[in-house]
Amino acid sequence: MLFGGISNEWRFAPGFRHVAAVYGAYIDFKNPFITNYEQRFESTLGLRTFVEYQQEVQDLKYSFNLGVESTGTSSDINNYDNNLGTPAAVQSKDKLHAASNFAFLHANFDFRDKWLLELSASANLYKYDYESLAPVAIAERTNELDVQLMPRVALSYLINKDFAWRASVSKGYSPPTIAEIRASDQVINVDLQPESGWNYETGFTFHSRDQRVSADIAGFYYRLDNAIVRRLNEDDTEFLVNAGGTNQYGLETSVSAWLLPYAESRFVRGLQLRSAYTLSKFRFRDYLDRTADYSGNRLTGVPKGSIVSSVDMQFPKGFYFFAQHNFTSRIPLNDANSVFADKYHLVQSKIGWRTLKFNKALLEIYAGVDNLFNEKYSLGNDLNAAGNRYFNPAATRNFYGGVAYRFNR
Repeated sequence: MLFGGISNEWRFAPGFRHVAAVYGAYIDFKNPFITNYEQRFESTLGLRTFVEYQQEVQDLKYSFNLGVESTGTSSDINNYDNNLGTPAAVQSKDKLHAASNFAFLHANFDFRDKWLLELSASANLYKYDYESLAPVAIAERTNELDVQLMPRVALSYLINKDFAWRASVSKGYSPPTIAEIRASDQVINVDLQPESGWNYETGFTFHSRDQRVSADIAGFYYRLDNAIVRRLNEDDTEFLVNAGGTNQYGLETSVSAWLLPYAESRFVRGLQLRSAYTLSKFRFRDYLDRTADYSGNRLTGVPKGSIVSSVDMQFPKGFYFFAQHNFTSRIPLNDANSVFADKYHLVQSKIGWRTLKFNKALLEIYAGVDNLFNEKYSLGNDLNAAGNRYFNPAATRNFYGGVAYRFNR
């Protein structure tokens, strides 16, 4: 994969600036799979430009952004028989071009550095052209989706210097990607529709005045329509379908605390603890698959809860120790909720020395271990897998190390 871009900022008048960016990417992808040998060549070119105006009048600061973005991706996807890792007879050849264009407007109002109001909206147009060369030639056709309007309103209030509240309402929209439109079953799925939905969120943020403790809690509800879900054929090729809607309730919390603020006078120069908890109550709202009714089932592939906690210790002369624990609850692996991946605990640790000098540069030497307690678990599970082949064994205890070299000016 190659990617890059260039941008330019021009402040052409007091309070005004214009930003323009051009970016691109190229992908050369090969995948010798059990059913075929795929070659995919993709090139992307995009342009983003906007004008911003900022002003301050007494207790009010405000700004406006108005801009457009256009992105196009062309894909040549070829599938062959897999002859022991060598492409053989042609199975299919397709050409697709996806174009995404949208205009956006954003306004920001800051009153007395306490109230912050954000208003934004975008109009989105997505279309794709497709052409088949083999096994049956199909002339180029176009599938253009309806224009989508996406508004967003966000409000936050600084209750005091340590405590802030925020809330937002927004509409989301996600058109199917080329990899979803033309999945590994080699069929161009023109019936696949975009996902869309409304998100409602509120939360609080706290920072102690000495910066030793910070905490954040947020709750949200996301109502998704036309959820895109994965299906597998008996030969392990995949296709995607729209599966009605989902109700997604969630809670996200995080807290960090310096039990020992950094100080040169101690052997343990600094000690910081962090922890984050995520609760996901995601369920299908109305989902019929042929004769099966999965309404009310848990959303496939989403754990109900996860906790990530870590400790960071600093020692003299730039030595440090870091450890992290990750708990993930069991995960439903099919829409029927009849198969689950077991819950698991993962522990990783790392030690290092970051102030080793070499000439005028600084060296950091580090080493670590993943899955310290040799947990056996499944990662990268295949959802709704054909033949009940859901599980993929993850790495057991493994080690790594490295050197970082930092140049000084």
